[in-house]
Amino acid sequence: MGIFERTGGTRHPATEVTPRTPVEVRAALLAVGGPPTAFRVRLATPSEQADLIADQRVRRSSPGADVDLRLRIRMRLDPHRREVRVLQERRSTTRGQRSTSRTYGSGGGFSVEWAYEQGPDGHRRRVKSLDTREMRDALREAVLASGWTWRTRLLKL
Repeated sequence: MGIFERTGGTRHPATEVTPRTPVEVRAALLAVGGPPTAFRVRLATPSEQADLIADQRVRRSSPGADVDLRLRIRMRLDPHRREVRVLQERRSTTRGQRSTSRTYGSGGGFSVEWAYEQGPDGHRRRVKSLDTREMRDALREAVLASGWTWRTRLLKL
């Protein structure tokens, strides 16, 4: 594996893992999302140009603005190469009292947000409030455990 593959997000399964069929890989990915997690995995529609979609939506209200963040991972299964091609997307809308801003980004980026809360001892402590890597890591582990390659794309599947 070259340096560009590793830094680009491509991960290969361990050599001792037997590759599963595309139906089993799809079932494993669909089983990852659900009620115990903060995201869901579903079959994609033809207009979405993917096989599976993982969605996570986070809404926050603060005194100055409301933020609506949508994280989306589009996945396409390639049975001939035994790989899952992945495109991560992030859309956010911030509505303030007098303005609205929208942003969009695609690729392998991630973000971690922190919040402060009062601990049991009365001191303030920093707590992780959002980590966009959690959804990606859970999906990637399901793909690697199935004996397939996880290949991150930057612009399109």
